[in-house]
Amino acid sequence: MTRTRIFAALAMAPVAIGSVLLLPTPWMVALAALLFLAALWEWFALAEVDDSLARSALLVANLLLMVALVWASPTDAGGSLVLFKLAVVAGVVWWLLAMLWLLHYDFGSDHDTHGRVFKLAAATLAVVPAWCALALLHRDGAGWLLLALMLVWATDTGAYFAGRRFGRRKLAPRISPNKTFEGLLGGLLAGVVVAVVGAWWLATPPAQLPLVALVAVLVVLFSVAGDLFESLLKRHVGVKDSGAMIPGHGGLLDRLDSVFAALPVFALGKIWLGF
Repeated sequence: MTRTRIFAALAMAPVAIGSVLLLPTPWMVALAALLFLAALWEWFALAEVDDSLARSALLVANLLLMVALVWASPTDAGGSLVLFKLAVVAGVVWWLLAMLWLLHYDFGSDHDTHGRVFKLAAATLAVVPAWCALALLHRDGAGWLLLALMLVWATDTGAYFAGRRFGRRKLAPRISPNKTFEGLLGGLLAGVVVAVVGAWWLATPPAQLPLVALVAVLVVLFSVAGDLFESLLKRHVGVKDSGAMIPGHGGLLDRLDSVFAALPVFALGKIWLGF
């Protein structure tokens, strides 16, 4: 499985990096919308929306929300992307609430309408703010979006290998038995190193690099929360993966869960701290 995961990652990485660096922001945002909505489709399945028509209607509703945000936001001719920024803040607040949800495993697990509504609301609050954060980061420079993504990738890779080599103490055994505190520390170290080196490469003043490191620590913690939250959804419905689109990795949501949680934190930290 490790070999399959590596080969799939090596195949996907150049496409992702090339898209971020070469596409203009409107095209990058449009491509991200397609990918994020595809992951949202898988999320609806985890929320036990089995009817294709109902899932399609929910998908269109989220697409219309994205379109409304673009339509209501000004162009480069003037103004600000205040609605996108507010959405990013809402995304960070949501993931803080999601961390509380992780402490209450049984919440939303009853397979009835009550639990489904919360999971569908969670889907929108996770995906749309992440998409807004992606747009803001790419608008500030493709390098910043690439750095945010590389931070998440480094965290996943560091946690995977550190967990396999040193993992002893379980992080969340009921939600994701394979995750360990040692893996978390490995991911934290890898993510912070990549963030600081990448920010230096992007000509960030040395005095601001500690701020970058601080934001990176928060991004890593939130990205782990995103991964755990998707694992919680899968545990509730008794499935191993959100889909089978990516060999060795599962579904698209299995690859984007950490990204959904990480992007709003990185974007908000960059805006707030000004690096």
